[in-house]
Amino acid sequence: MEDLFVDFTLSILRLNKLVQKIKTFEIEKYGLKPIHVMCSYYLNKNPQGLTAKELSELTLEDKAAISRALKMMQEKGYVIYDANRRYSTIKLTEEGKQFTSNICACAQRAVAAGSVDFTEEERIFFYRSLDVINENLRAYYKELIKNNQ
Repeated sequence: MEDLFVDFTLSILRLNKLVQKIKTFEIEKYGLKPIHVMCSYYLNKNPQGLTAKELSELTLEDKAAISRALKMMQEKGYVIYDANRRYSTIKLTEEGKQFTSNICACAQRAVAAGSVDFTEEERIFFYRSLDVINENLRAYYKELIKNNQ
């Protein structure tokens, strides 16, 4: 049992670290950080715009980190929003859309490289399994919190 815990935990940690290294490598040519990858991704998926709070929830990043990321993206001309308004809608500029297109192409190459030996059925099963594990652990954590109160 202990080996399963260690194998699972270390595999997830290694995977996360590799993804962060790939994001860092691909994004540093733009003078940005990994957090900008997910911000641009979600802004591209939501052309009507998002608030900083919504971006924070989607990216699982704290609002302060999102605010810093957005400021840098605005300085580079990738997003437009009113930084003085509390619930300002953030949208990609045309330059930001091009930047996001480039970054998404990098992400697609990374995903393809990571699943090169998977059949389509194996890939679907793998992602479904991750979703199930995530939901099960979320429920377990909620139960731990509930029982501790």
